Amino acid sequence: MDEQQKFFVVTEKAIPDVLIKVVNAKKLLDSGRAVSVQEATEAVGISRSSFYKYKDDIFPFHDSTKGTTITLSVQMDDEPGLLSDVLKSVADFRVNILTIHQSIPLNGVASLTISLQVLDNSGDPSEMIEEMSTHAGVQSVKILGKEQ
Repeated sequence: MDEQQKFFVVTEKAIPDVLIKVVNAKKLLDSGRAVSVQEATEAVGISRSSFYKYKDDIFPFHDSTKGTTITLSVQMDDEPGLLSDVLKSVADFRVNILTIHQSIPLNGVASLTISLQVLDNSGDPSEMIEEMSTHAGVQSVKILGKEQ
């Protein structure tokens, strides 16, 4: 029986250190700063067997988003200009806005659902989400889904 592959989106703090080190080793190899798997794994402090065990199963979120649509949920304070600031972050990363839906604020908090198309020339969506989260008044930014 062929098992269907499942994907999960998790934050970095939920990922075991060995998987983060595998990603770092792959970056060293891709950038040419390491010329062999042995050199890359020694640099990040993991065994070659760990690298080979996980190398095809872990990758940064932005590597899998080019040409896709991601949907975000944003919880933010009901403050004039805050939505504009959040949308400027999106524009700065050259991500195409497909839909925006903002609910009527309840108890001073507005819920925003935004669908974005990540283009080939777009910046890193992970960095965009992090930047959106840094605006004063933004309580949370969560990924609801991703579609090809």
